Amino acid sequence: MNDIIGFYQQLGWPVFSWVLSVFILAGLVKGVIGLGLPTVAMGLLGLAMAPVQAAALLIVPSMLTNAWQLAAGGHLRGLLVRLWPLLLAVFIGTLGAGLFLGVSGEPWVKRALGGVLVVYALAGLFLPALAIAPRHEGWLGFVCGLATGCITALTGVFVIPAVPYLQALGLQRDELVQALGLSFTVSTLALGLSLYGQAALGGAELGASLVVLAPALAGMWLGQWLRRRINALLFKRAFFVGILLLGLHLSITPP
Repeated sequence: MNDIIGFYQQLGWPVFSWVLSVFILAGLVKGVIGLGLPTVAMGLLGLAMAPVQAAALLIVPSMLTNAWQLAAGGHLRGLLVRLWPLLLAVFIGTLGAGLFLGVSGEPWVKRALGGVLVVYALAGLFLPALAIAPRHEGWLGFVCGLATGCITALTGVFVIPAVPYLQALGLQRDELVQALGLSFTVSTLALGLSLYGQAALGGAELGASLVVLAPALAGMWLGQWLRRRINALLFKRAFFVGILLLGLHLSITPP
C-alpha cells in the first residue's frame, strides 16, 4: 500500500486527480464505441507524465476491460483459428521491439505517440472501407501484427494497424467487437511483459494500475448508458477529431 501511495506522491496529487479523470473519460469512450480506452488514456496521460509511466498505469484496466469484451460473443474459437498469425506477430513484435526500444521517457517517444494518434485519427475519419481477400489474411495479418507490436512497444498504443486490419475482414458486429477484445488483450499482455522486462512494471506500478480500474469501469458503465441515448456515429467522429488534436499537440509541443 505504501508503494502505491509513494507512486502517486511522486507524480503529485494534482496529477493523480488528472489520472482518475482520464480513466473515467477513457472508460466512457470505450463504453460508447467499444474501443479507445488505451488510446485516450495514453494520449491524455502523456500530457502529464512520461509514456512509460502511462503505459504501466494502463495494464490492469486495459487487461480486464478487454478480457470482459473478449469473453462476450461466443466466437472465440473461430477467431483464434482465423487471427492467430496477427496475434502471434503482435506478441513477437511487442516483446522483440521492447528489448531494443521500449516505452521510455525520452522526448521523441512522446512525439512518436502523438504521431501514432494522428495516423489513427486520420484513418478513422477518412480511410475508406477496405476488404481483405481470405487468401491474403495469413501473411498480411502477420505483417500487421508485427507492425502493431513494434508500435505498442514504442508508444503503448496498440490500435495501428491492427484495428483497420480487423475492420477489413468483413466480420459481423459481434465478431468484430470480440476480435478487438482479443487483439487488445494479447497486446496488453505483451506490453505488460515488455514493461516488466524493462523493470518498469513492478508491485507499485501494478497496484497503482489497479487503483484506476474502478474509474475506468465507472466510465464504461456511464458510456454504455450514454450509448443508448446519443448518436454513436457522431460521437465516434468527435472522438477521432479529439484524438487528432491531441496527437498534433503531443507531436509539435516542445518537451
